[in-house]
Amino acid sequence: MNEPQIWTIIGVFTAIMLGGMTAMTTLLTRATTSAIDGLRGEMVARFDGVRAEVNGLRGEMNARFDAVDTKIEHLDRDVAALTRKVRGDPER
Repeated sequence: MNEPQIWTIIGVFTAIMLGGMTAMTTLLTRATTSAIDGLRGEMVARFDGVRAEVNGLRGEMNARFDAVDTKIEHLDRDVAALTRKVRGDPER
């Protein structure tokens, strides 16, 4: 083989290798991006579920705290009434 044929073969080989590497890199990037997008969607769905559960728990806890506050107010009123009765203070 003479010199121009060798350089042609080297050029064709280089073009094929660079083309293959470019194709593989593009496909790998697309696959990775697709997998990350799928994972992102799943994580958003799970976070929304957790957020909904926390909001439900927050509502339940607020209801229970309100019930405890009501019981404490009644207990405070009853203790005040008993204290007034024991001391002999007039009714208010």
